[in-house]
This record gives sequence, C-alpha cells and structure tokens, in this order.
Amino acid sequence: MPNKKYAMEWLDKAKHSLEAAKILYEAGHYTDVIGFELQQAVEKILKSIPAFNNRKIKRTHDLSILIRDVSGYIEVKTEYIKLCEIATDYYVIERYPSIMKDLPSSPEIKRVLDMAFDLYRRIRDYIEGSDKIKDNR
Repeated sequence: MPNKKYAMEWLDKAKHSLEAAKILYEAGHYTDVIGFELQQAVEKILKSIPAFNNRKIKRTHDLSILIRDVSGYIEVKTEYIKLCEIATDYYVIERYPSIMKDLPSSPEIKRVLDMAFDLYRRIRDYIEGSDKIKDNR
C-alpha cells in the first residue's frame, strides 16, 4: 500500500527549498547558495518516490543515483541525468571551501531550476494520482 502521507512530507520539504531557490534566483543572489537549495530540493523530490512506494530511501546526496532510482516510476528525460550530475556538485561547492572553483552560471542555475520545478510537478502528480488509481479498481 502506498505511503502518500510520508511522500508528501518529503515533497513539502522540497517545496521550501525550491521556492527559496526561485526567490534567490529572481533576486540575483549568489549562485552557489541557490545551487545548494536546488540540490536539496531535487534530493527531497526524488526521495519522495521510494517513500511513497515503501522502499528504503538511499542515503546519498548524489542526484544522478537518485534520479536513476526513480526512472522505473516516472519518465526521466535524458538531459535531467546530466543536470542532476551538475546539481550534485552544488552541494559540494556550498559546503566546502574550494580554491579556484567558479560559481555556477546564472543560465545553468536556470536550467536546473526549471528541471526541479518540472520534477516536482510530475512527481507530485504521480503521488496524488495514486488516489485515482485506487478509485478505478
């Protein structure tokens, strides 16, 4: 039996980071900080699928692992795997000082932001659609 409540808790937390990233992006804030919020948002979005399906949630911050893990439940665009690899680096950039590391570009951040909103909507629809699946039986 799906665990919709647990999955929605993951999505609610993800929405906080996603909306923070959007506000910071629109304000022209530092892209490393925006990137960190995006990485956290996408991580929580992707972890909502195993939560919903009562599967063990992988203890990783590597988004490319997590997105491959959900590909059996939702269609994953090929470009999203590469964007997840990029967004995983945002976690490292923000957490640890790094000499000679450039900040993410604004256009790159925008692509990841768009992907994150798309994933959020599609996964939310997948989870909320579980009621429709149940009703049609």
